[in-house]
Amino acid sequence: MKIEFKKLPFTEKEFVNEFNSVKLEGTFCKISSTLAKVQVTLAGNTAVECCRCGKDYAILVDEDLEFLLSDGVYKDTDSDELVFEVENNTVDFDQIIESELSSIKSDYHICNDCLLIENDVEKEY
Repeated sequence: MKIEFKKLPFTEKEFVNEFNSVKLEGTFCKISSTLAKVQVTLAGNTAVECCRCGKDYAILVDEDLEFLLSDGVYKDTDSDELVFEVENNTVDFDQIIESELSSIKSDYHICNDCLLIENDVEKEY
C-alpha cells in the first residue's frame, strides 16, 4: 500500500496492510508538515534460518511498533525515536514491512531440533 505523504491526514486513520502473510495493522497521522506518527502491530508468520543447522522454519511475529515517517531527510539527531525517511514523497507500507522482517531475520534463531541437542556447539571458557 502506497500513499503520498501530502495526502496523510492530521487526524488518526486506521489501516491494515498485508505483505507475504504478515499483517501491519494500526493507525497513522501527520504531526507536522514533514512528520507522521505510526502506531501498528506487526503480526503473522515468517520464515527464518536456524543459525546452527541452516534449516528454514517458520516463526510467529507479533510486535507492537511506534515510529515516525519523515518526508525527506530527518535532521533531529537528539531524538530517540525510530524514523523511516520517505523517498519520492510516497509512504510505502510494504517496504516498511519488508524492512522490519529483514531486521527480524537478521537475528540469531535456533530451531526446535537444535534446541533439543545438547553439546552441539563448542563452548569456550
